[in-house]
Amino acid sequence: MDKYQWKIISKYFERLTTEQEHQFEALGALYEDWNAKINVISRKDIDNLYEHHVLHSLGIAKVISFKPGTKVMDLGSGGGFPGIPLAILFPEVEFHLIDSIGKKIRVAAEISQSIGLKNVSFAHERAEEEKDKFDFVVSRAVMPLDDLVRLSKKNISKKQQNALPNGIVCLKGGELQREITHLKDRSLIWNLSDFFDETYFETKKVVFTAI
Repeated sequence: MDKYQWKIISKYFERLTTEQEHQFEALGALYEDWNAKINVISRKDIDNLYEHHVLHSLGIAKVISFKPGTKVMDLGSGGGFPGIPLAILFPEVEFHLIDSIGKKIRVAAEISQSIGLKNVSFAHERAEEEKDKFDFVVSRAVMPLDDLVRLSKKNISKKQQNALPNGIVCLKGGELQREITHLKDRSLIWNLSDFFDETYFETKKVVFTAI
């Protein structure tokens, strides 16, 4: 992997601190190393880590800038997406990453520790088991939106503190109209191609649903 690939992040997020730059830069070698042992990213896609996984995760930050003190759960985080890139970008926000596959959440925890993140916690569990309350639940195409709402609405706090109402923010691809039919009156959709130039993002979207 080209060691300068991480600079695609600073192309779209210009106000990174030196620490954030170092953390983003470190992800490449760490994921490459862990992925050779535990397949958390498609082996064909590891060379596209920064564009297809890190920058994609940060698409959420193009539609909401979480206020300090916000609590966010990453449901079905796998190896740490979108939670770890968002936790780097928002160091004053609390992120809780959960996944039902233990080895994947272990990789996310190890990588988080390696880059010195202090604002992330992890749990090997299913969504049904998580009882805490959060301002937002984020996810990356883990399940249909209806199912995501059904599973995580119990975890959404009623106390509001951000520009968007509390709810679910997920990364999706392709045609979504049928998927959001029942939720259209409380959902917003953004095209990531409006924020990122790369062709990968032409069909990628961020979907917000208020809870």
